[in-house]
Amino acid sequence: MTAALAEKGTHARVPAPRPPLPPSGRRRAPERERAFDDVPRWQIYVPLGLYLLFTLVPFYWMLLFALRPAGSTSLVPWPLTFEHFDKVWNERSFGVFFQNSMLVGVATLVTTTLIALSGGYALARFDFRIKNGFMLALLCSQFIPGALMLVPLFEIFRELRMLNSLGSVIIAETVFQLPLSIILISGFIKNVPVSLEEAAWVDGCSRFRAFRAVVLPLLRPGLIAVGSFAFVHSWNHFLFALMFLSRQDKQTVPVGLNTLIGSDSVDLGALAAGGVVAAVPVVIVFAFIQKWLITGFSAGAVKG
Repeated sequence: MTAALAEKGTHARVPAPRPPLPPSGRRRAPERERAFDDVPRWQIYVPLGLYLLFTLVPFYWMLLFALRPAGSTSLVPWPLTFEHFDKVWNERSFGVFFQNSMLVGVATLVTTTLIALSGGYALARFDFRIKNGFMLALLCSQFIPGALMLVPLFEIFRELRMLNSLGSVIIAETVFQLPLSIILISGFIKNVPVSLEEAAWVDGCSRFRAFRAVVLPLLRPGLIAVGSFAFVHSWNHFLFALMFLSRQDKQTVPVGLNTLIGSDSVDLGALAAGGVVAAVPVVIVFAFIQKWLITGFSAGAVKG
């Protein structure tokens, strides 16, 4: 009987056989990973290449007309010429338009960021009765086209004697950028724990000093995202500058591009050169802040 128990215990301690490993010596990946690895690379690269081609062809076409001589039909801009750039910059006053657009864009960036920062902090850190209604009003304002507000704004600026002034465009651009900017900044601030500010208060900091020393450095990606969005939108906006600015020395780049389109003919070379001039600041902005822009918008989307 003892021998039988010993034999039974011996059989009980024998481990179960393991399933054989794949030929590579590693365990098989999950079904989802195997399905992704089995996709041929051309099914990924071909759609991406077509999308890239679809995106870059208009830019190449614009550069082609801007850099090749007038009357040429070559698909390669050779020999290179900068006569179109000289024409739009000097003869068509694009230097003045560029300066006006830069002033409007920077002023809109600064004012929108500062006001949205204070409003977003109030929504994120304080509770008041009309808070939900105020947030709903901000969201609903995004559904109102800017063209519907042109006539009321024109009457307001005329009474204030602000027509033909860059200040009217800056105020209009700031007002229309604020709702979305406040919502985004509020989401960024909600991602910062309140305990960090409370620790600063315990150490003797005021609310403003705690915000400046603790919260503000953590909001850098969000501020860059909001500011860059405000700058690009004000740089490209056409309607406000067209309605509120009639003097040529006060016009912006989008309105200047419109002046290159005549009633009978269009100077394609000059128009393309003006388009390149208008696109350069936007490309530079996104080239330098793309990392902060993606980080900022993704951070603001976590909480609202």
